[in-house]
Amino acid sequence: MGNKFYITTPLYYVNASPHIGHSYTTIAADTLSRYLRKVIGEDKVWFLTGTDEHGQKIQRAADEAKLNPQDFADKTSLQFKSLWKALDISYNDFIRTTEERHIKTVQKVLAILYKKGDIYEGKYVGLYCTPCETFWLESQAIGGVCPDCKRPVDKITETNYFFKLTKYQDWLVKYIEAPANSKFILPAMRHNEVLSFLKLNKLTDLCISRPKERLNWGIPLPFAPSHVTYVWFDALINYISAVGEFDAKDKYHSKWWPADLHLIGKDILRQHAVYWPIILQALGIEQPKTIFAHGWWMINQDKMSKSKGNVINPVDMVNKFGLDVYRYFILRDVPFGLDGNFSPDAIIKRFNGDLANDLGNLVYRTLTMVEKYYAGNIPPLDIYGLKLNEREELIKKSIQGLQQAVYAPLSSDFDFSLALEKIWELINMANKYVEETKPWNLAKEKKDAELKIFIRLLVEVIRKVSVELGAFMPQTAALINEQIGNDSIKKGAPLFPRIC
Repeated sequence: MGNKFYITTPLYYVNASPHIGHSYTTIAADTLSRYLRKVIGEDKVWFLTGTDEHGQKIQRAADEAKLNPQDFADKTSLQFKSLWKALDISYNDFIRTTEERHIKTVQKVLAILYKKGDIYEGKYVGLYCTPCETFWLESQAIGGVCPDCKRPVDKITETNYFFKLTKYQDWLVKYIEAPANSKFILPAMRHNEVLSFLKLNKLTDLCISRPKERLNWGIPLPFAPSHVTYVWFDALINYISAVGEFDAKDKYHSKWWPADLHLIGKDILRQHAVYWPIILQALGIEQPKTIFAHGWWMINQDKMSKSKGNVINPVDMVNKFGLDVYRYFILRDVPFGLDGNFSPDAIIKRFNGDLANDLGNLVYRTLTMVEKYYAGNIPPLDIYGLKLNEREELIKKSIQGLQQAVYAPLSSDFDFSLALEKIWELINMANKYVEETKPWNLAKEKKDAELKIFIRLLVEVIRKVSVELGAFMPQTAALINEQIGNDSIKKGAPLFPRIC
């Protein structure tokens, strides 16, 4: 990774019910941002999130609520800000598509592409799913229902404006296939999925407008004020509208662009890995470095959705198990990129095993021994300058190498689960060290030098674990730091009392 890092989540639709999937993307982005701020500097990381507030769904929901669309968006966007506060999300910027900075940039993009000839007027005839804001071919919408949400689609015939996706299809295939761009789409299965789609299907030009007589809630086209911008074209522009602007010669400038990482769910891969790269190429703007599409959290092997009534609110899980327990579970339980099956029982298993038995037990019994053998004062010993036995040297080496061990999977594959596994390898090594060393025997036999080394080594393990765990479990890391000071300890209650 370079000397700056710009990370984004997708915009969350303000009329959506916040669920585990929303929190998964955002907690992952937050964790990576926190970790990189520690590694490359606070001022060198920019984390963007926000809300998508235009479109037919918002207009209809506002009508039902007897509010104008802007008032409705103002009210409902707060639910995501409240959720991110509850989940301790450390974003740098929260963008809304109703903000002037975004509207101005979208209209500039439209004007540039229209002047270039990449946007043209044409007639659209086809099927449209209002809840998903998506057009479908008849061959896709079998039985007249949306293949995603399974609700009825509407047949539409109207004059609209189109963006020339077809013009850039060959370019996009070559770009994705280039060896230098092997990490442009991750994980590898999503890279292959996009390439396969592009090679097996001829793109159709993207309908990017709606006539105002059908939809009034959107950004007007600068060259056709009787039309508003299609919500998906509008939303994608946020990644550049938030961090830069165009000059008088239509050149884009930003100290943060290109984005280093777009984190998204796999259900919006096509918009981000097909539409967005082509829009950028048409504008002459550099491509993002990586688009990473993670998997879904399932309930009994079924995708969560509002229509199925199986949506789980992350705040309910936080209230039940604690914030850091929730963060740990969703980052550790499934390799990032794959689907996972969510259940409270699975959280309890991780809680009692990894958190109570491993981390919590190590911290509590180490502090108890410092109290018992040294009256709460940490032995003043520099273990890094001492010659230790073979087992202790291995632990010392693991302490010294932990940052790189954690950083490697995060920086190469954004593998949060493997990064946490590396931390737990040291925790488990330390717990085994306690069992094999039997410190109570050292104390009984008056082996003071060996006991000091033993205690000090455990303290150093806990301190290093706390540092590396800070991005994943910030509250837990803070609690550990409170209990293990520079010279003396302040033991509190066990961090994770077992759930029976």
